[in-house]
Amino acid sequence: MKKLFTRGVIRVSALAACCAVGAMMAGTASAKDSIKVGVVTFLTGPAAGPFGVPGKNGAELVIDAINAGTLPAPHNSKGFGGATMEPVFIDEAGGGAKQVAEYRNLVEKQNVDAVIGYISSGSCMAIAPVADELQKLTIMSVCGTPRLFEEKPRSHVFRTQGNAVGDSIAAARYMVEMFPKMKSYTGINQNYAWGQDSWKFYDLAMKKLDPASQASDKPQFPKIFSGQYSAEISTMLLDKAPVVHTSFWDGDIEAFMLQGLVRGFFQQKKLVSVVGGSAVDSLGKKFPDGVVLGTRGKYGLLVREDMSDPLNAWFVTEYKKRYDVYPLGPSYQYAKAILYYKLGMDKAAKAAGGSPNQDQVMSALKNMKFNSFDGEVSMSLGEGRQAVHPVGYGITKWNAKKGEPGIEKVKYYGAECINPPAGTLSEDWLNQGMPGAKCN
Repeated sequence: MKKLFTRGVIRVSALAACCAVGAMMAGTASAKDSIKVGVVTFLTGPAAGPFGVPGKNGAELVIDAINAGTLPAPHNSKGFGGATMEPVFIDEAGGGAKQVAEYRNLVEKQNVDAVIGYISSGSCMAIAPVADELQKLTIMSVCGTPRLFEEKPRSHVFRTQGNAVGDSIAAARYMVEMFPKMKSYTGINQNYAWGQDSWKFYDLAMKKLDPASQASDKPQFPKIFSGQYSAEISTMLLDKAPVVHTSFWDGDIEAFMLQGLVRGFFQQKKLVSVVGGSAVDSLGKKFPDGVVLGTRGKYGLLVREDMSDPLNAWFVTEYKKRYDVYPLGPSYQYAKAILYYKLGMDKAAKAAGGSPNQDQVMSALKNMKFNSFDGEVSMSLGEGRQAVHPVGYGITKWNAKKGEPGIEKVKYYGAECINPPAGTLSEDWLNQGMPGAKCN
C-alpha cells in the first residue's frame, strides 16, 4: 500500500512537472518571434513605375533595416516589438472590388497581423469599411482624399499621410505669396475622389486667400489613367487663366508633361503640381523649368541637398545605394507607415511586458507624435488616427552643374497653417476663412 502511494506521488509529481514545463513552453510560444503584414501597392499598370514600385522599395528597405536593427538611433532596436516582420506584398491594380477581395484573403485566410498600404483614394475608400468590419489594424500610407476620416469615424484605420486639404491650401498660399499678379486659374485633375477634392480645396483656398482671384468655368476632369490629353490641353491653352492646377500622379503626370511640352504649354501657363514629384526624375531634363511643385511632406526633390536630419540622410543614402535612384514621394510614404507601425508595436510591447495584442497596438498608435524620414508627424486629426505635417512647395530648375533636376525658392507650411483643427470639417473651415490658422 505504501509503495502504491509512493508511486502515485511520483506520478503526480512527474505530471505536475510536465505541466509546468508545458506552461513555460506555451508562454514562450505566445511571445511572437515573427509577424505577418500585408503591404499593398501598385505592382503592375500605369501607377506601378512612378508610385507603386518606389513605394514597395521604400517599405522593403525599412523593413529589412528594422528586422536587422540598423535604423539610425533612436529607432535601432531590432524588430517590431521584438518580432521580425514577414511582408506579404499585394498588387493594388484592378479596382476597388478586387482590392476588397484581396484584403479579405489577407485577413481571413493568410491571418496577417496588420495591413499597410494603398495609394489610390478609391482603394482607401473601398477598404476602410471592410477593415472596420473585419476589425483588422490597417495603416493607409498614401491616399489623399479627406473623406476617409471626415465622412465617418473609423475604428481600425489609420493614415500616416496628410490629404488633399493640406496640399491644396499650401499650394494656394504659395501662389498668392509668389505670384500675386496671377489672378485667374484653371485646372486639370483626374475625375475621381482625389482629383475632385484637390481642385475643390484649391479653389476654396484661393477664393479666401485672394478674393480678387477667379476660377475658370472650364476646369478639366479627364478619366483616371486616360493617358491622352490633347483636347484638354487645347481647351486650357485657349483659356485666359495663366495658372493651371493639377493633382495628376501615376503615369498620367508623365504623359501630360510630355504632351504639354511639345505644345509649348509650359511657356504659356504656370503649372501648379501638388504631387507631381514622381515625374521629375523619370523625365529628367524633359521636365520643364518653372513648374510650382509640391511634396506632401519634407521629402523628394525638396530635401536632396539637406542631409541635416539623420533619418533623411540615412534614407536617401541607403535607398540610392540599393536601388541606384533617388527615393520618390511614395518611397518616403511607405517607409513612414512602416516606421509608424514599429513605433506603435514597440510602445505597446513595452507597456504589455511582452507581445501586445491588436487593441494595445492601436491604443499606442493613436495621437502619436513622431519624427520620420520626412520630418515631424502628428496623428492629431480623425480622433488621433489621421496625420498632419508640413507641406512644401518650390519652383523647378534644372541643375546644369549636377546634370539633374533641381528646385529653388522652397517654402514650407506648417501643419497648423494648412489643416483644420480637430473636430472641424475641412470644407466648413475653409468657408469660414480658416480661422485659427497659425502660419509663420
